[in-house]
Amino acid sequence: MALGAKLQMRQSQSLVMTPQLMQSIRLLQLTHFELERFIEEEVEKNPLLERHDARDDEPVEPRSAPDIADSAMGLDRMFEAADGDVEANSAQIMSDRLDTSMENVFPDDPGTSDRLGPDLAAQWKSAGSGNGASEGFAIEDMAAAALTLGDHVAEQIAFGFRDGTARLIARELADSLDEIGYMRAEIADVAARLGVDDGDVLAVLETCQTFDPPGLFARDLAECLALQLKAIDRFDPAMAAMIANLELLARRDFAQLRKLCRVDDDDLLDMLAEIRALDPRPGSAFAHGTADTIVPDVVVRAATDGSWAVELNPDTLPRVLVNQTYFATVSKKVANQSEKDFMADCLQSANWLARSLDQRAKTILKVATEIVRQQDAFLMHGIRHMRPLNLRMVADAIGMHESTVSRVTANKYMMTPRGVFELRYFFSVAIASAEGGDAHSSESVRDRIRELIDLEKPVDVLSDDAIVDILKSSGVDIARRTVAKYREGMSIPSSVQRRREKRALASAHG
Repeated sequence: MALGAKLQMRQSQSLVMTPQLMQSIRLLQLTHFELERFIEEEVEKNPLLERHDARDDEPVEPRSAPDIADSAMGLDRMFEAADGDVEANSAQIMSDRLDTSMENVFPDDPGTSDRLGPDLAAQWKSAGSGNGASEGFAIEDMAAAALTLGDHVAEQIAFGFRDGTARLIARELADSLDEIGYMRAEIADVAARLGVDDGDVLAVLETCQTFDPPGLFARDLAECLALQLKAIDRFDPAMAAMIANLELLARRDFAQLRKLCRVDDDDLLDMLAEIRALDPRPGSAFAHGTADTIVPDVVVRAATDGSWAVELNPDTLPRVLVNQTYFATVSKKVANQSEKDFMADCLQSANWLARSLDQRAKTILKVATEIVRQQDAFLMHGIRHMRPLNLRMVADAIGMHESTVSRVTANKYMMTPRGVFELRYFFSVAIASAEGGDAHSSESVRDRIRELIDLEKPVDVLSDDAIVDILKSSGVDIARRTVAKYREGMSIPSSVQRRREKRALASAHG
């Protein structure tokens, strides 16, 4: 078969993602803090962009020419006095001019405030210890750095060991501490690295396990709890048996625990209370993480006509201005074509950013308004009245694509009379109604399951099947495995474990 070239015409459609379109999509899903950082970077790169702050509108009180003249004359008189007779600045004359009594030098002296008067005493009390540059001084700027777990342990090692070898072993053990204070290294490995015996490492470890807070340098949870009980002198044989059988405690097998610990119900409850008071993560107190402050993007308030007023939070709306005057001035003076192209690109980028920010704000407000309209019953009556909602329902209602709604609701928050919620909180799976009516929201079903378990009695603990029957009688068609999944998601134990715990508490109080 011979190969040959021929000319063909073909028409096709394709979606071209321009860089600006990709950037607009990215802006839509940025959080408030990420958007602020992005705008700051753009302002630094683009000379035509300016940040607009509300404080910029405040008028600055100008200084008049006489005021400036008076200030200049005051400076002249000061310099003339400095160049005057040396005797004028002698110690005797200065002492006569200034009141150098002890009451004025040390105004905090007892009884001085009465002689100074209340106004002058208050000024001395509020005066800073530095120079005039201390105006606006913030005490938090001088706060000491947070103490880390490593620093805390290093201080105790320095005072706890005199021998150099023991101190070296202790530092090696301290390096193996994790963020919750557990020692994760093997004794044999530490001894091999340092060239010492295992007994020497164990001896140092026993000393380190007496450090504050109790529980540090434990190798597992049981040892951590045992160290804390020893510190308060409560590690008796009964408590040792309970610590050795923590798996029974996790399963709430109180009958077996009573047999192993050889105690009655009252003693077992006291032991459980002491266990709950312990800290299984003693090193977490030194973990100083910074939590981001949630700033709501949308604010919902009750209007006077009974509806809801949906507004954008002005604190999360960065405003940028395009300096057209500067562009016109500079464009007239530049002669180089590359400079003209640069200014044209800057103007195009600045106008695009201003339009994109405006479009972003309108899109967020449109999506939030539709969410409030759909979840009006939740805002009025609570979580039991939350409606099932998905992204497609909102997208169809406002005439947008589902992916756009997904980007808008990512990491955006809404402040309502019932609290601050992420926008995605209002989207929940629909659970069919057993009576053929409206579907139920998964969040409302979770709340119903939690309420049923909270109200159950020790003699009538509800199983998952019983919860399914109760929900179906109230019109919720749900499967047993779904109830189990929701229960485990709320960290609620099974009916067998709850029955053991409630019976133990009932027998103790009965």
